[in-house]
Amino acid sequence: MKHVIHQLNKAFDHRVRLGVMAVLMANDAVSFNDLKETLELTDGNLASHVSALEKVGYVLVSKQFVGKKPNTTYSASKEGKQAFQDHLSTLEKLLRSDN
Repeated sequence: MKHVIHQLNKAFDHRVRLGVMAVLMANDAVSFNDLKETLELTDGNLASHVSALEKVGYVLVSKQFVGKKPNTTYSASKEGKQAFQDHLSTLEKLLRSDN
């Protein structure tokens, strides 16, 4: 039987992706700038990690214009919410395990 650590979701291995999902789980939608400020990230760092989460279907991206300015917002997809909950449950199991 595999150790519980092998059940962790690799999509959340990096602290930035973990942070992005945590913020999105607590909010319906978050703008790029708010997410960047909350996690204290550069534009490029945030963009690359959100792109990785979008690629696996965990983050939904909405782009629109507010006046003449582009506005990008992110939200967790249904699959992303479930995957993150499963990841957190696995972390809890790991913390409780005697191994």
